[in-house]
Amino acid sequence: MAAPRRRRTNYRPGRRRTTIRRPRRRYGLFSPPVILTASVLVAIGSPTIGIPILVLAVAGLWFMKPRRVRRIVRAPRRPATMRPRMASASIGSYQAMTPGQFEHALAALCRRDGCTNVQVVGGAGDLGADVIATLPDGRRLVIQAKRYALTTKVGSGDVQKVGGTARQIHGADIAAVVTTSTFTPAARSYATQVGIRTLDGNALARWASRTGAAPWQ
Repeated sequence: MAAPRRRRTNYRPGRRRTTIRRPRRRYGLFSPPVILTASVLVAIGSPTIGIPILVLAVAGLWFMKPRRVRRIVRAPRRPATMRPRMASASIGSYQAMTPGQFEHALAALCRRDGCTNVQVVGGAGDLGADVIATLPDGRRLVIQAKRYALTTKVGSGDVQKVGGTARQIHGADIAAVVTTSTFTPAARSYATQVGIRTLDGNALARWASRTGAAPWQ
């Protein structure tokens, strides 16, 4: 069974070359056969005058010959509805995970971006920490993972739990809450006041695809 064809994620409209032929001209009385025949008759009757005329006629007919013209035609652009949507696909894949799988996926992103001593410590009694890691510059990162559906927002209480334990208990230099959903305005407001980083589903997708910042950047 052949392997499934991998879908392209960065579509660019290609270019194709096409060959066209110039339309024939209608000459009437001065068509190439008439001119050539007349030149031959003149050359036979008077070689001195007719031969140069015949040469000029042949040369003229050569340059009047229709030639192929090559031009570049751009391929039609793919409709917007058919273009790949990296962000949506990434969010969907994370939402399909279990909470435990989501925590390990975040840990893998931290390792990919240079973190060391990455630990998944989520579970009962985690005290607001699911992933703990050491950043490339030596600071300590604590992440609370919230694998929620799009219809469930992370509330202020969830963020306050992280604010009360991340630094005092886990010794975090940077605390972050990462979700597959979004945050309520109150949750974002509290996070801004106490210095907690928040990544919603779109920001997570950009981090995963290397088009956006990590929680500690």
